[in-house]
Amino acid sequence: MRIQLPHYLFMSKIINISSASFIALHSLAYIANCDQITNIKTISQTINMAESHVAKIIQLLVKYGYLKSTRGPKGGLVLIKTPSSITLLEIFELIEGEIQIDNCPTQCIKCPFKTCIFGGLPQKMSMEFLNYMQNKTLQQFINENK
Repeated sequence: MRIQLPHYLFMSKIINISSASFIALHSLAYIANCDQITNIKTISQTINMAESHVAKIIQLLVKYGYLKSTRGPKGGLVLIKTPSSITLLEIFELIEGEIQIDNCPTQCIKCPFKTCIFGGLPQKMSMEFLNYMQNKTLQQFINENK
């Protein structure tokens, strides 16, 4: 028999990558890699995400100056910034907010122990993720996937 615990007792993931972040990162990579103007329908089919969700994220990327959107039969989306000037971290944080590296993954205010039971592993993993995202540009990602 398994005990059912209330949802608030569970720890969150060490690194949470939402579908919004997935869409933003993959859409920008796809658009940057396109030889021609593309549209939301094509992007949503390519990354296998709902067109309505892709449209919402694309609106944000247009609003914050990453993409230009042109209406009409010959319209579509183009990248405004150069892929080499865009880090994966800036896109991730645009969607998720600034990454916080906490000392305790459970936000425990007063720990009864001298050392963390997790041995600092959550901080190490978060720092590795942060460093990767900070040092990887959209252009580097595209080059690796040609």
